[in-house]
Amino acid sequence: MDVAVVLEDKWPVLTRHERALEWLRIWADLGRAPRTIDAYGRGLAEYLEVCERDGIEPIAATRVQVGRFVRELTSRPSRRGTNVLVLDSGSGLSNATLQQRLVPVRLFYDFLVEEGLRESNPVGRGSYAPGRRAGGGRGEGRPLVARMVKLPWIPSEAEWRQILEAFREEMIRNRVMLALAYDAALRREELCSLRTDDLDPAHRMLRVRAETTKTRRERAVPYSAATGELLAEYLRHRVGLSRARGPLFLSESRRNRAEPLTLWSWSKVVRRIALAAAVPRFSTHTTRHLCLTDLARMGWELHAIATFAGHASTDSTLRYIHLSGRDLSDKLNASMTHLHAWRVAALTGRSG
Repeated sequence: MDVAVVLEDKWPVLTRHERALEWLRIWADLGRAPRTIDAYGRGLAEYLEVCERDGIEPIAATRVQVGRFVRELTSRPSRRGTNVLVLDSGSGLSNATLQQRLVPVRLFYDFLVEEGLRESNPVGRGSYAPGRRAGGGRGEGRPLVARMVKLPWIPSEAEWRQILEAFREEMIRNRVMLALAYDAALRREELCSLRTDDLDPAHRMLRVRAETTKTRRERAVPYSAATGELLAEYLRHRVGLSRARGPLFLSESRRNRAEPLTLWSWSKVVRRIALAAAVPRFSTHTTRHLCLTDLARMGWELHAIATFAGHASTDSTLRYIHLSGRDLSDKLNASMTHLHAWRVAALTGRSG
């Protein structure tokens, strides 16, 4: 893909900075997903626009000047306005969005350092330690924006029942998509990219292809008998749309009938249902969070959950162990059992 052509209409500022386009072309040539290139282009374009406005030469920018860009991001209202569900960075963008905007800027400066155009990265990957300066080298000083590590949100049992009640009124395609998204802990892209030949109904298994995953790791995951019944019903319904093998979930709108269902269409469906159910925080990723937390609650081992989820590192999986409260609950119950036995022994006059 020609990055210059694709991104010029969205962010013309990129075409005025040759090194920026060169860096993006490298990522595109290395096979990064189009959405990743788009996100990198957006983040870098916002930074370059600030540089042009303030008369800063990006290649020569200092950590102080990059800090001004961060300050602007923290005070900038979100473009989504009242649709924003959670803001955790004060008056501006969320902490996760701030990190997302800084990643391409940091990687761009890594590229400039590797090319010998700079001696250090003004963004850096700092980790605080007493006595260290706020430098630009790797591992030195504080990061520009402290990363907030928050547990994923999952609905309460009452909220989950509200979501299910709203989905019961939906077409069979939407119901089976929700069931598979929860049953197999699928990410949005993994779900929408499923193909008919990814299914193994005889063993109630489905294949999640590497090219559709975040970690580029293929995996095979099971689904329940109840979901299998819904899926069989949908496959009979799908024949009326198309008999061709290929994308599993098809659009049923008049304009795009029998075309593959897009990520954005599924997001709109889930958003509409979430609002109808009065659970606005529910999103396409919530079912994955809920499934992995439920597996932790059931006592699945860490590495089993990581394999099921397709996590590249168990660090991500640990969040669901923590969210389930399993470890803390086990320790509390064990300590309470000992305490209870001690109190009973004390009351009855028996030695422990």
